[in-house]
Amino acid sequence: MSNQLILALSKGRILEETLPLLADAGITPADDFGKSRKLLFDTNLPDVKLVVIRAVDVPTYVQLGAADLGVAGKDVLLEHGAEGLYEPLDLGISRCRLMTAGIVGAQPAHAKRRVATKFVNVARRYYAEQGIQAEVIKLYGAMELAPLMNLADEIVDIVDTGNTLRANGMEPRELIENISTRLVVNKASMTMKHERLRPLIERLRQAVATRLPAA
Repeated sequence: MSNQLILALSKGRILEETLPLLADAGITPADDFGKSRKLLFDTNLPDVKLVVIRAVDVPTYVQLGAADLGVAGKDVLLEHGAEGLYEPLDLGISRCRLMTAGIVGAQPAHAKRRVATKFVNVARRYYAEQGIQAEVIKLYGAMELAPLMNLADEIVDIVDTGNTLRANGMEPRELIENISTRLVVNKASMTMKHERLRPLIERLRQAVATRLPAA
């Protein structure tokens, strides 16, 4: 296994958008992800394997060296922390925004707020930077329900179209970070396997560049 390059991929929407990008870079899995129960996949490149895991686990796999490199959303990286990781490339896919949101027309308190989110670390940093005392409540889904049920004053969540917020009488408020998907690399792997990682990263860089709109 140590002679292989292991690339950790995030399940879900990111995976769907990553596979065409990998194909443009000349990397294709040997099996159909949708039809296989495997978690570790061979590719058309004999020294490259793919592992498909939960998005929140990608930074851990790469940080601890179980994978040499990985594909993860910037939101996950902000929440997890990027110690032990290089972030050489913005893949430009799965773009969205990490924002605060609340009930339309409601005026949030300036000094102290209850905030529901799965991005606990991000929220604590953000509100501290704004000089607002925040009681952060960790939830794993249905964030929009928290203000409606008086569990929280605001939420911090990913906003794509904003349709779910509007359907629940809510509105986006402050932008915390523009989010896209990033390539991350284990620092030790970058040193020990540099000659093999460098061309792989460059192929991905070129694949991303070909998708950028002409200036």
